[in-house]
Amino acid sequence: MTTDCALDWKQTLAELGPAFAERAAAYDSSDGFIAENYAEMRQAKLFSALVPEELGGGGLSYSEMCALIRGLGRCCGSTALTFSMHQHLLAAALWNYRHGKPGEKLLRAVAGGQKILVSTGATDWLTSNGTLERCESGYRFSARKVFASGCLAGDLLITSGQYDDPAAGRQVLHFPVSLAAEGVRIDRVWETMGMRGTGSHTVILDHVFIPEETIALRRPCGKYHPVWNVILTVALPLICAAYVGVAEAAAEKARAGAARKGDGGVTAILIGEMENELATAQIALESMIANVNDLDVEPGIEHANRSLIRKTIVTEAITRTAEKALEATGGSGYFRASGLERILRDAHAAQFHPMQPKKQQLFTGRFVLGLDPAAS
Repeated sequence: MTTDCALDWKQTLAELGPAFAERAAAYDSSDGFIAENYAEMRQAKLFSALVPEELGGGGLSYSEMCALIRGLGRCCGSTALTFSMHQHLLAAALWNYRHGKPGEKLLRAVAGGQKILVSTGATDWLTSNGTLERCESGYRFSARKVFASGCLAGDLLITSGQYDDPAAGRQVLHFPVSLAAEGVRIDRVWETMGMRGTGSHTVILDHVFIPEETIALRRPCGKYHPVWNVILTVALPLICAAYVGVAEAAAEKARAGAARKGDGGVTAILIGEMENELATAQIALESMIANVNDLDVEPGIEHANRSLIRKTIVTEAITRTAEKALEATGGSGYFRASGLERILRDAHAAQFHPMQPKKQQLFTGRFVLGLDPAAS
């Protein structure tokens, strides 16, 4: 699966992708986690593909990782999206490592043991959720973390919670937690309209011990912190890449269906509309990736805002692409056997990743007006 020097991601995708595409419908219909896909990706060392070679990884660039995720999205949306959640955490650690900040330890852990990272960032915005209580040598943490994609196969939960510091006031502390730690359990509640194979269940943490030395960041609760400039800038293109792959899969099915019909009238117009929407999504994604400059960037709030704007453009165009694909295909696309209705359901999940359009527009508008963009 690998070359002598770095991971050959195109070859690996060509080898794994067809089987992922074949399994996608079964995972969707059963609400099952894409466990077999993840096992094969782990064997192929895809989880450490973004880690630099000097730290034992595959040495892929950030833009190559986006392309890999996009390719996976064309095969199985759930696999691509779950994988992107791991990779966006790794990308933030890699940015830290390249800019003289802590990150090497996590990168080495992923490369050394193919550790799988699970994010709780979907609902851990400015205030986070869950409470930390001081104890000897650390804290006891209790929380209910939703949308934990890949948690059934995960090793480390990258999360945060509130701590009422006697001196500094209420803070949000960021830290990793082993998913095998005492007091951690998974509530299997992920029964959804789409992206069913992601296994984005809820993780319950009941007085889990958090050692003091594992605290990676402390920030004021409820206030925008520069760490979000990094997270929003590097995370959103990876996530959106999965959905652009989904949209490309929808378009491919629509083209094939339209060609069989041989209708050069209304169907051709619908295909033309679909192609415009798809191009919009692709161009916006490419702009998001360029904004990251292969992690050679010092993200400011302008980078985060640029990424958020494009996320809205991408996700709205993705949904419209899938809808036009269904319309162009006609009644046959409405059958589950076509695979198109599943792709459309998967595409609709894109809107729920931070930030949703109205929240993004409020953030952007306040930023442009010179106001605190995160205040409501």
